[in-house]
Amino acid sequence: MMSDLFEVSRGSSPVILGFPHTGTGAPADIEARLNANGRLLADTDWHIHELYAGLLPDATTVRATFHRYVIDANRDPEGVTLYPGQNTTGLVPTTDFDGKPIWNAGEEPSPADIAAHLEAFHRPYHAALAAEVARVRREHGVAVLYDCHSIRSVVPFLFEGRLPDFNIGTDMGRTCDPKIEAAAVEVTANAEGFTSILNGRFTGGWTTRHYGRPESGVHAIQMELAQSSHLAAEAPPFAYDGARADRLRPHLKTLLERIEQIAFGLKR
Repeated sequence: MMSDLFEVSRGSSPVILGFPHTGTGAPADIEARLNANGRLLADTDWHIHELYAGLLPDATTVRATFHRYVIDANRDPEGVTLYPGQNTTGLVPTTDFDGKPIWNAGEEPSPADIAAHLEAFHRPYHAALAAEVARVRREHGVAVLYDCHSIRSVVPFLFEGRLPDFNIGTDMGRTCDPKIEAAAVEVTANAEGFTSILNGRFTGGWTTRHYGRPESGVHAIQMELAQSSHLAAEAPPFAYDGARADRLRPHLKTLLERIEQIAFGLKR
C-alpha cells in the first residue's frame, strides 16, 4: 500500500517496523520556505529503511515519505516535549539538531501551519500505522512495534559526548514485555565491536510511548542507531557504507528474530 505520505508493506509476522524519519519529501511551497541549511535535510534518518531491508522478511513495515521538517511523525501531536528540561526539536522543528535555524527569516511555521501539517501528514501516517498495529494484533493476539531511528553520534546541542551505537528505548520498561527489553539488551551487549545502552539519552519517542501498551498485547521498542555504524560519514552527502552496514546488519537480524520468537510466545 502506497500514498504520497507513506508506504506500507504488510507481512505475516507479529513484528512491525516503523520508519518515521527516513522520508525526504516536502511539498514545493514548504520546501521554498526552508533556508539553505534546512534544505540539506541533515536530520534525516539516512538509509535506515535500506539498512533493515530483508532482515525479517515477514515483518510489516510502515514508512513515512515526508521529511521531519514538514512535521515530526515521532512527536506528540499536542506539542508536548518528550524530554523536559533538555534541548530537543518540536512537532514542526524550527532548528536543526545543532540549534541552527532551518527556515527563511519571517517564514517560520505559524500555529496555523502546524495545525495544517498535523492534519495533512502526521495524522494520516499514524492512522496507517495504527491500522497495521490493530491488524497484526487481531491476527496474532499480540503486536510488537519496533521503531527504527538513527542520529549522528556526536550532537552537542542534544547530548554530551559520543552516543553509543545501539540506543534502546522502552520508556524505562513501560512500553514492552521485559523479555523483549532483555533480548535487546543481550543481543546488543554481545555485538562485538559495538556499544549499547538501555534508556540512555533516548528512552523512546512519542510513537513508542503512545503505542506501547503491553497489558493490551501491544509492545513497542525504539532503536536509535548512531549513524557512524552504517554511514561513510555523518555529513553530506550522508552516503551509505555497505561494509559498515554489513557488520551491523547481522546483529539487527538476530535481534529482530529474537523479538519475533518472543512475540509468538506472548500470544494471548
